Amino acid sequence: MGRAFEFRKERKFKRWDKMSKVFTRLGKEIVMAVKSGGPDPASNPRLRTIIQNAKGAQMPKDRIEAAIKRASNKDEKDYEEVVYEGYGPFGIAVIVETSTDNINRTVANVRSYFTKAGGSLGTSGSVSFMFDHKAVFRFAQGDWDMEELELELIDYGLSEIDENEGELFVYTEFADFGTMQKALEEKGIEVISADFQRFPTSLTELTEEQEEIINKMIEKMEEDDDVNQVFTNMA
Repeated sequence: MGRAFEFRKERKFKRWDKMSKVFTRLGKEIVMAVKSGGPDPASNPRLRTIIQNAKGAQMPKDRIEAAIKRASNKDEKDYEEVVYEGYGPFGIAVIVETSTDNINRTVANVRSYFTKAGGSLGTSGSVSFMFDHKAVFRFAQGDWDMEELELELIDYGLSEIDENEGELFVYTEFADFGTMQKALEEKGIEVISADFQRFPTSLTELTEEQEEIINKMIEKMEEDDDVNQVFTNMA
């Protein structure tokens, strides 16, 4: 999964960089984390993770601190995480993860992206069963004995460990995120990034022309400020 994850990650950050919105999106995540768990990273694992990701994206320390301070203001607007599911053209399953302060706006936009591409927005659960929801931790390889590290992490929910270009990718089930995060911290492992990804359990092959149509739909979705990630089962 490591290469596939890195490809998606690279594509996402290239898009964010091009649109100059990566810090804005991270700021929204900080707001949600602070409002749900408080401004202290030591007692708020979610905030701690987002700060790690922000540092990995080279977000300046003063901007991170400013976002936390702003989020602590009770008048600061909050965001809600909403997941949309549906089918794109050619029967491709699509999951769209969003964070929004206006659900009516967001659902209307997401529905239009599906419809204009020849697909349709579905109901909750209509395609999510076709994906494995995983937590992914990325860190430098270090001097660990891979076999020993794998055996140790199995007790904390490890489902897979992958190596790619000097970095390790640790995968757990979505529900085991907190347990694995704590285990890596206790072992002194400095996590570069931690993220949630959805991996299709089976893939659908398309022609090049069909892939281009799907990719155009994905690009339109990803241009939306409310959209965080888009997943499909396209091969």
